[in-house]
Amino acid sequence: MYEGVLQDLIDELARLPGVGPKGAQRIAFYLLAADPIDVRRLADTLVEMKAKATFCKICGNVSQAELCRICSDDRRDLTLICVVEEPKDVVAIERTREFRGRYHVLGGAISPLEGIGPEQLRIRELMGRLSDGTVTEVILATDPNIEGDATAAYLSRFLKDMDLRVTRLASGLPVGGDLEYADEVTLGRAFAGRRNAGD
Repeated sequence: MYEGVLQDLIDELARLPGVGPKGAQRIAFYLLAADPIDVRRLADTLVEMKAKATFCKICGNVSQAELCRICSDDRRDLTLICVVEEPKDVVAIERTREFRGRYHVLGGAISPLEGIGPEQLRIRELMGRLSDGTVTEVILATDPNIEGDATAAYLSRFLKDMDLRVTRLASGLPVGGDLEYADEVTLGRAFAGRRNAGD
């Protein structure tokens, strides 16, 4: 335990996701030794981000305007919606340059242990977007884990009576991986999601 403001900073940093007590201590000591101009720039950027960053009123992605750059792009395919858990997932999919539709960010995944049910997610907003019949396919791109699978299963049941194609991203072996190192679930999904060799 350190004294005063240094310990306060360590405690605050440790509350951030992915930063444990030792990581928080390293960051705090780095900032303590850093040039005051660099620390001020970081502080100003944090304050500015909090003041200017918001969420798109249509899809829930991070934006600095009422609409994010994807929802305001009239070249995107309005008939496709890719449902993701978090804004970071939008960035990951956009990096592939394979998807030209629009997104819907749920704001998490169903996780009873964390007290997150369907009512805490942006499912009502998704249904509103689907109500006019423009969308013909919903791609469920939730994480391939227990919470993501539960969320995808819930949405699949919820959407099954609508005149929509509901698909789920394939999951399986990573490119460049070795079969001997794949776990049973990943290998099982790779078998279930297999396709014709000529495709």
